[in-house]
Amino acid sequence: MHPYLGRSRREFLNDAFGGFGGLALSSLFASDIRGSDPLATRKPHFEAKAKSVIFLFMAGGPSHLDTFDQKTLLNKLNGQPRPAEFGEAKYQFVRKGAKLLGSARTFAKHGKSGVEVSDLFPHTAKCVDDIAVVRSVYCDKVVHSAAQYELFSGRVVPGFPSMGSWVVHGLGSENQSLPGYIVMPDPGGALEAGQPMYSNGFLPAVHQPTMLGSGPWPIRNLDLPSGVTAAERQKTVKLIRDLNEAHGSDDDDFAARIRSHDLAFKMQTEAPELFDISREKQETLDLYGVGTKPTDDYGRRCLLARRLVEKGVRFVVVVSGGGPGNMQWDAHKDIEENHKRMAGQTDKPVAGLLTDLKRRGLLDSTLVLWGGEFGRSPEAQDGVGRDHHNLGFTMWLAGGGIKGGQAVGATDAIGLRAVEEPYHVRDVHTTILHQLGLDQEKLTFPHLGRRERLTLVEGKVIKRIV
Repeated sequence: MHPYLGRSRREFLNDAFGGFGGLALSSLFASDIRGSDPLATRKPHFEAKAKSVIFLFMAGGPSHLDTFDQKTLLNKLNGQPRPAEFGEAKYQFVRKGAKLLGSARTFAKHGKSGVEVSDLFPHTAKCVDDIAVVRSVYCDKVVHSAAQYELFSGRVVPGFPSMGSWVVHGLGSENQSLPGYIVMPDPGGALEAGQPMYSNGFLPAVHQPTMLGSGPWPIRNLDLPSGVTAAERQKTVKLIRDLNEAHGSDDDDFAARIRSHDLAFKMQTEAPELFDISREKQETLDLYGVGTKPTDDYGRRCLLARRLVEKGVRFVVVVSGGGPGNMQWDAHKDIEENHKRMAGQTDKPVAGLLTDLKRRGLLDSTLVLWGGEFGRSPEAQDGVGRDHHNLGFTMWLAGGGIKGGQAVGATDAIGLRAVEEPYHVRDVHTTILHQLGLDQEKLTFPHLGRRERLTLVEGKVIKRIV
């Protein structure tokens, strides 16, 4: 008989040097902190202030000028060309000679801290003492897809791991019956960067996100089929696992697929109760705006995000905005109509989430991030809209050890450019990792001969808010 030449690396090592290669391989596996479970909970690099993250992703780019960054001079210069002393900016659609557009929103100081918030967010404003507003974020690209890739992965091209995958890679999962990283997209449809912006990239496939659907039951077939017992389903899963393992493949995606069958069985037996938010008190449903328009959908997903982190899910993304153009915060045509509608859908659910996390004692261990891939332009597009803007915009963080009740950094007098304490999106990434007890220089993975990390070369912690 001819020897089988298509052996795996593991088989080769088992046979090498009279079997000593296999012993060495076993020793390496035993010394690996991941052991046989790549999602086993792992200790952070240093003392952590947060255990999980909820990213409230406002897709399309909310306007900093109409939300958290009031510009009196911009209103005074409404309808005039941008003064030359503010410099130039590259846009996608704003034409040469466009005029500045003041904000129609009114701003007021809120909470004991007196942080200014626009009237688009009356509910979120009540939580401002728990929020650190960063008014000087910037990124490298002014198109949706590239900016979305950078926001999630630190790179402007697809193929690199998202921050959710990095976090699970670094800390593992606290609940082996649920995914460690979950994304809840907007039911309106896919975004420009698509699913790759959330992906695990070159990290092991086990760190990929679980994408939920929309509606009251975001995971299909969660219940056991009629007439099938848990014991019978367990036998089926074991048979599938044994057949897969008999294949003997070292393929990473194949191993992740095997694990997904086991996870699916665990979820069928333990997760249905988690996803049934009808078990919540009516007061809690009302707090999130569940059951009423226009807050029902985003309220459901924010409430589910709280339930997920409560059960140990490490990273949850709750997307506001989906599908083309005006279905997002992408206010090219009419900033007023767009932002009133999008804020109306999300303001109460966001405030409900912060309030609920705090009263349950979860806000201390849950870091909440709010923001989009960029902001909006000081210049008008087609009279009453705003174009994409990456030179200076606002994001905010709360919980997870963040010092709320403050606004840090600043854009210039018309909101064109971050001028005081400018923070790149990779600095936001670094701050998130820091709160989770992860060192950006140690959270690395070998790829194409280089130790890659989320923060590219290096990011800095936003020290004023931690």
